[in-house]
Amino acid sequence: MADPAGTAPAGTGPTRRADPVRLPDALRFLTELVAWVAAPWALAGVSPWLSAAALLLLIGLPTVLATPGDKKQVIVAVPGYVTVGLVLLQLAAAVAGAWAAWPAWAAVPATVLAAACLVTEQPRWRRLLAARP
Repeated sequence: MADPAGTAPAGTGPTRRADPVRLPDALRFLTELVAWVAAPWALAGVSPWLSAAALLLLIGLPTVLATPGDKKQVIVAVPGYVTVGLVLLQLAAAVAGAWAAWPAWAAVPATVLAAACLVTEQPRWRRLLAARP
């Protein structure tokens, strides 16, 4: 019989359940995807090197830098305000890149997505900013 509570004795099968997808996490991820596409796209006309650098920064910095307790795996530990700043960078890159590279019909939903992310991130940001390094 399946164990719906996920509390089977050790060694009797998988008991770990996947963490549920939370709305703030989903919105943040979607906004990151927009930033990863829109910002380099907007910068490609200026310089392919600048476009590549933007992509490297937008993906690389949040991958390497993390606040302990916010991610399961931390490569370089940083205070909470750095993590908040990185999310703000992603939001700004998503909005600015969308408006610079895309028509309004695509930039408006990207902006609404970033605004929704900004609102849903507030509890996480309060927790990150209140934590002592």
